[in-house]
Amino acid sequence: VNTYNIVQATPFRRDPMRELRDACRKYGVKFGFYYSHAFDWGEADAPGNDWDYNNPGGDKLLGGANWWETRPEFLPKARGYVDRKAIPQLRELVAEYQPDILWFDTPHKLPPAENQRILDAVRAMAPGVVVNGRLMRGAGDYESTADRPAEFSPHDGDWEGIPTTNESYGWNKFDRSHKPVSHFIRILAKAVARGGNILMNIGPMGDGTFDPADVAILDGIGAWWKVNGESIRGAGRSPLAVQTWGESTLKGSRLYLHVFDWPADGRLVVGGLKTPVTSAWLLAKGASKRRAVTRLNPLDVSVALPSEAPDRSDAVVVLELGGAVDADVVRLLQPSFTNETLRAFDAQLHGGLRFGPGKRTDDYVLGWSSMSDNVTWRVRLPAITTYEVDANYDAPAASAGGSYTVAFGAQKLSGTVSSGTGQRVRLGRVTLAPGAFDITVTATTIAGAELLRLRGLTLISYRPASR
Repeated sequence: VNTYNIVQATPFRRDPMRELRDACRKYGVKFGFYYSHAFDWGEADAPGNDWDYNNPGGDKLLGGANWWETRPEFLPKARGYVDRKAIPQLRELVAEYQPDILWFDTPHKLPPAENQRILDAVRAMAPGVVVNGRLMRGAGDYESTADRPAEFSPHDGDWEGIPTTNESYGWNKFDRSHKPVSHFIRILAKAVARGGNILMNIGPMGDGTFDPADVAILDGIGAWWKVNGESIRGAGRSPLAVQTWGESTLKGSRLYLHVFDWPADGRLVVGGLKTPVTSAWLLAKGASKRRAVTRLNPLDVSVALPSEAPDRSDAVVVLELGGAVDADVVRLLQPSFTNETLRAFDAQLHGGLRFGPGKRTDDYVLGWSSMSDNVTWRVRLPAITTYEVDANYDAPAASAGGSYTVAFGAQKLSGTVSSGTGQRVRLGRVTLAPGAFDITVTATTIAGAELLRLRGLTLISYRPASR
């Protein structure tokens, strides 16, 4: 629903949007509007409303996804809607409230030319307003990525992910799939580590209040933020490769280590950090004590930590660096941890492969239809290690099938695709020598339209039972 319509329909004499804007400015918070510029259920000429009117862009898909190519007779109505409603409403929002951000949605309902006209109008009326990437694909000031993300694919420049507390954007009393607080804390750190931003969505209930389950999540994030907020606000993309224990963010000369999995031996190894470390400490309450840092070799350092994590969701260790950041991009495998997860979203894709949207249901690689396609992780090992190897993937019965190989340098394990969702298949055991090498998944046969939809590999440190 257009924000504009909410404002006009409010039964109060006061202007709640102006009050909200003023409160934001008072506390230094940027103020913006969501505007569904190409999906309007209340107008006869609006795209998307095909329940009440004969319009394209709705549930019936009249004319298909690119209706402006197949049903050009609808174009005058869409142009009229943009001229009579969309652009005038945007002008009014800008004139009345001077927003910092205009967040557009559903651009696929309008022809690209109409989206471009809206973008041109916004630039003319408010050159300084920030416009998200959903007004027009490939345009805007930053890229809008997956809704409800669990993983993030690589992005250059500025980008944003949009999670929800459950699986709904508007409040839904039947949706009780609320995620734990740790999910949001970790996805926030993961986004910042990759140069992105999080736009957190909460849908208010019909009386304007928030669901207690949503409030509990916000309270949990806030409690973590009070202690660790400096590792996020003003911080950005990490120079380090993904770490076994979690993520890292950078701000000035400080590297923030977001430790999701606390090392059992009290030694946090930071892989690939060449820059000297002058000091280290925890952001936890009462943890002012400096931590001992040991240079293990030219690429890696070790930080001495207490035996227990001060925060099981994300305990943050700060490293003060003694110079410009210099990092090795090859991921260090750490056999001291029981499991090492190699996510497909952290791999290099080759051939025609592409990343899925990144939600919990589609955080996999798509388009595996060619024998030349492959997924590769560049890694290194500090010592000889034996791993049990699991492959994690989806394989729709109607489309996927075949066999594949996972190569660890010169060593190989093979598997046959098993149909189903959330497959975790044990491939076997490998013993690997220290040094750098590639881990690569390739197809040996493709029996369907695609091989599989790879989520990643899990390496389980093999420790023979003592007798």
